[in-house]
Amino acid sequence: MTQTPTHSPGRQLMAFLGSMNLAIILLVAVALASIIGTVLQQNQAYGDYLMKFGPFWFEVFRTLGLYDVYSAPWFLAILGFLVLSTSACVIRNAPGMVREMRDHRLHAQEKSLRGIPGAAEWQVPVSVEAAAIEGRRTLIESGFNVRETRVAEGYLIAGRKGALQRLGYIFTHVAIVIILVGGVLDSRIWLALRELKGDLVVETRPVPVSQVPPESHVPASNPSFRGNVNIPEGQQSSVLFLNVRDGYVVQELPFTIEVKDFRIEHYINGQPKSYESDIVIHDPASPNQPVAQTISVNHPLIYKGHAIYQASFGDGGSKLALRAWQLLGQSGAAQDIQGAIFQDIPFSLGGQRYTLELNDFRLFNINPIEGEDGKVEQKNFGPSMVFRMRDAAGQAREYENYMNPVVLDGRPVFISGMREQVGAPMRYLYLPADRDNRLDTFMAYYARLHDPERVARAVQAMLEEINPEAAKLPAASESIRAMVGRFVEGGYDAIGTDLEKRVPAEQLQQAFETSVRVLQTVLGRMYVELLAERGIQAPAEQDERFLADAVTAINALALYGSPIYLQMTGFEHIQASGLQITKSPGKAVVYFGSFLLTLGVFMLFYLHPRRAWVLVRENEGGARLLFATTSHRKTIDMQQAGVQLREGLEARLRGAGGHPLRVAPV
Repeated sequence: MTQTPTHSPGRQLMAFLGSMNLAIILLVAVALASIIGTVLQQNQAYGDYLMKFGPFWFEVFRTLGLYDVYSAPWFLAILGFLVLSTSACVIRNAPGMVREMRDHRLHAQEKSLRGIPGAAEWQVPVSVEAAAIEGRRTLIESGFNVRETRVAEGYLIAGRKGALQRLGYIFTHVAIVIILVGGVLDSRIWLALRELKGDLVVETRPVPVSQVPPESHVPASNPSFRGNVNIPEGQQSSVLFLNVRDGYVVQELPFTIEVKDFRIEHYINGQPKSYESDIVIHDPASPNQPVAQTISVNHPLIYKGHAIYQASFGDGGSKLALRAWQLLGQSGAAQDIQGAIFQDIPFSLGGQRYTLELNDFRLFNINPIEGEDGKVEQKNFGPSMVFRMRDAAGQAREYENYMNPVVLDGRPVFISGMREQVGAPMRYLYLPADRDNRLDTFMAYYARLHDPERVARAVQAMLEEINPEAAKLPAASESIRAMVGRFVEGGYDAIGTDLEKRVPAEQLQQAFETSVRVLQTVLGRMYVELLAERGIQAPAEQDERFLADAVTAINALALYGSPIYLQMTGFEHIQASGLQITKSPGKAVVYFGSFLLTLGVFMLFYLHPRRAWVLVRENEGGARLLFATTSHRKTIDMQQAGVQLREGLEARLRGAGGHPLRVAPV
């Protein structure tokens, strides 16, 4: 004979899901995941994470889904179990709590009432009905909801107060479920599901929107999203971009956003102070009723469930006037060209093909600089452009060139930053500006050093001046000319490398110092000749500083890695408004859940459930009245409230001639 189990599997599952231990474990897991999602910036480009953590930890964190915690499968699974656990808890306990709230416990027995701490009993020389009236009034005036029933030889009056506190328990648990559901509604689970079904492919190529394939587009029916788009002044867009892991997808919008005007205010040091955009919404559903509004930071436009925020600003394709100074081939020659940000300009030089990629323009550049008093202050270096120089093999270096010379250590210089990898620190080249704050003198001097005939004449004149006998030896002149050529092509390192091949190690230092002195003499002579040709017969101190800086710059040009030096000579600034657009159907759900949670917590903490009973029976010479009160919270406040209620009832009964028979200790 088989024995029927006490609990069915369904009840056991419900008990497990609704257990406090499971709820605590899930809440701790959600809290830990939220901490990770707060500390680790989410949904950034994978390249940024790779640079920050290195290959090993980058792969570990990527596998764990830490770069998008709130859409990770394991996090959504935890939320799902938490919803099930909280729902099971409500389903198990809510019916009983509702019944308890409505139950006045009119079946309480006299024996059980006498056993309640603080119970009291009086003999009253009045009728049972009169005694019952006094007990009922006492409870009603103290705020109790009262019910009564007839018992043998009398009445049982039951009162309850603060019963809605039980609703606080239900509200808080239901609120947790509502908030979690609202959070899931606003998560990227919809994108994950589309990608899982194969309906969505993440695009990783930096291509225009027109070249993004249809499978990388998300329709406007997507229930929730948060993305960004930069729209230049006078242009419009009906899409935005959602970052997904190491790529992006294109989110279609049900309307078109046009940026009429973008305005930005700056502090006196050039830092942005505030910015705003005049935008117009063109909706195909209302073609004759465009919506125009000015948005600014923290003042978005809400349109058909879409919140349009002023999030940032950038370049919108500024037009640039450029001068390309050749560093290879015909060194020092310049060519004026026109370009625009986001434009690629192919060209050939020295038999090699290159592509100039204009990426960004910045009107203000606030950088720290040490002032004359030794204190670090913020200084505006003026406009700059960011571009890449890509060779035929696809290798590229990134540059940032400032338009105007910047005074550093009392010397005006043109600054150019260079890095070989995105995210790597910039290395800077400083080209000295001449008396007119131009680059012409340096480039003319640089071209002069590439002219074999000018170098040969300068070397010969130097030898005739300091050593006439050596001037007659072709080998001596040829050796110095070759040294000048090595310096111009490879800097001091090239001279040192050549000496290492020919000079014994113990004589290497002396040979290098001698070579540098001879080189500097030739370089100085050629600079003086350049000044003389320009009508400057007596070089001043600033010319000496210029020469020193020019030699230092030529030494650094060996590592510059670009066939040209790109100088910006003018610009037409076109700004772009950076908009963040969100569609959050779960926001209202979360707000409602938050309100319900606040209400529930208030009810839990500020409502105190209490019960009180008055049992009145006939007795010799009148009526006997038994009073008892209890509360779920055994606090001093509740004990005092019970004592006050008892004393209030006793005062009424004494007025009617009653006297106590028994008072139990509290």
